[in-house]
Amino acid sequence: MMQILIIEDEVKVANHLKMGLEEQGFAADIAYDGNVGLRLFGQKAFDMVLVDAILPGKNGFEICREIRVRNSEVKIIMLTALGTTDDKVEGLESGADDYMVKPFDFRELLARIRAILKRNLPYTGKERIKIGDLLLDMERKTANRAGVNIDLTAKEYALLEFLMRNKGKVLSRMEITEKVWDLDFDPGTNVVDVYVNILRKKIDKQFENKLIHTRVGMGYYLDDLS
Repeated sequence: MMQILIIEDEVKVANHLKMGLEEQGFAADIAYDGNVGLRLFGQKAFDMVLVDAILPGKNGFEICREIRVRNSEVKIIMLTALGTTDDKVEGLESGADDYMVKPFDFRELLARIRAILKRNLPYTGKERIKIGDLLLDMERKTANRAGVNIDLTAKEYALLEFLMRNKGKVLSRMEITEKVWDLDFDPGTNVVDVYVNILRKKIDKQFENKLIHTRVGMGYYLDDLS
């Protein structure tokens, strides 16, 4: 499920966006303050950020620049009443992928979100994700590497899909537990480490190029670094 962060201080607008996005199958979190938004961005793996320009704390332009320092791949759309050419240029030069002026039609925003998210997704087809020689078929719920089928349990498959959908992103144990197991994180559990090790044996053991990586003290990520 795609994760979207909404940074918007107008409560009615923010709640309307959240409800609309969740109805379309996205997961959405809200921050009503720029500083809170940046803090939340650092705590979870988001696919996209929708950010207003005028905010308490840090403004949208500052937020874009700070996000780009941390993450060059997450998608950003600025939603704001500032509609001059100079404002749009500043937004795009700050790191936004798109810029929409309020008021806007939610259907247009939704179309832009989907178009932007498709740009760099590692899909080879509508229901497939391919990273290196690892192919995940989400329609058939199967995985194979270099043409060799990989036998996975339901939970192993869910973990692999989450890692592949977040290619290159370092995912904390807390994020993985919440998204794959749908549980509150227990710092005493090692379930994530156990399942990552199982996946490594099934996916990487027979191959020189390893796809599942560890960032010590931070979490795990899947990427083709060859």
